[in-house]
Amino acid sequence: MTYKILALSLGLLLPPAITAQQDTAKAPPVADSAAPKTTRTKGAKTTATKKGAKGGASKKGSWKTQLSDPDSLAHAREDSILNAKWPVKGPDPLPGSILPHKRIVAYYGNPLSTRMGVLGEYPPDEMLRRLDEEVAAWTKADPTTPVQPALHLIAVVAQGAPGKDGRYRLRMDSALIEKVAGWAAKRNALMFLDVQVGHSTLRDELPRLAKFLMRPNFHLGIDPEFSMKDATVPGKKIGTYDAADVNYAREFLADLVTQYKLPPKVLVVHRFTQRGITNYKNIKLDPRVQIVMDMDGFGPPWLKRNTFTKWIKAEPVQFVGWKQFYKSKNDDPRTPIGQILKLNPRPLYIQYQ
Repeated sequence: MTYKILALSLGLLLPPAITAQQDTAKAPPVADSAAPKTTRTKGAKTTATKKGAKGGASKKGSWKTQLSDPDSLAHAREDSILNAKWPVKGPDPLPGSILPHKRIVAYYGNPLSTRMGVLGEYPPDEMLRRLDEEVAAWTKADPTTPVQPALHLIAVVAQGAPGKDGRYRLRMDSALIEKVAGWAAKRNALMFLDVQVGHSTLRDELPRLAKFLMRPNFHLGIDPEFSMKDATVPGKKIGTYDAADVNYAREFLADLVTQYKLPPKVLVVHRFTQRGITNYKNIKLDPRVQIVMDMDGFGPPWLKRNTFTKWIKAEPVQFVGWKQFYKSKNDDPRTPIGQILKLNPRPLYIQYQ
């Protein structure tokens, strides 16, 4: 069967020639009409409507009227006040913990698509060579923090069509996950499995991935953008997770760590809006799972720093991450490594898409 996977992260449809096997029910092709109708600005990752989105605007020139310029004195004062919240008081790292001893540099995407991220944009050897270059660049920029390479695979992809089971998500099959894991093994890299639930839930999706997550080098990413709790079609609006969802994912991973005597897991939670994560203060920490709140919006450096300050730094959880986009239509220009290293707290998870 032939599928179109909706690359909702960029609001694009994949070419119709792509074929994806699933462990469960197969979804029908996604029609072009399923593509998002809104204009999305993924720096603050706001959705611009005719009236202008909450937290953003329909015209690029008006962003700065709603978001303070991170180079302004007002922003500097705000940033200084927020510094008192960091570092977060939490459990001491267990033996085998990756953070804060290393910085993870990950390539993100899906090999079935050239549009969903660099992981699928190049042949495997070329992709790994480019990852090597980024690892070397971060090592040079911050020689005090060893760099751990990683591949971050979107293993459950949100869809614009309901599919046979009505869940608006497409599960990648085990063979694809094993293939990418084989690439990771060539660089002794970590493997992250990213989950976009659509109309499904983490409780339905994570148990299916347990056979991978029980391996020492496998970790998890969850994306609230495509968690549509109000049954909206993915891509029509930005979704949300509550602290309860994050806590469920943490507990799921922690149980695997205990059951299989594994080193601590890393849980990456993407965030770029206020409602992306609700009740953040209720997120509980556990030394068996290290939580990274990843600022994964796109835009010019000033806008990304602003998003980082408002939704990552101002609402501390544990560790922080930062996403870089290679396409100039997303990051123009891309934020220099030196600027990222000046952030407080310093991102210890860097994702390239």
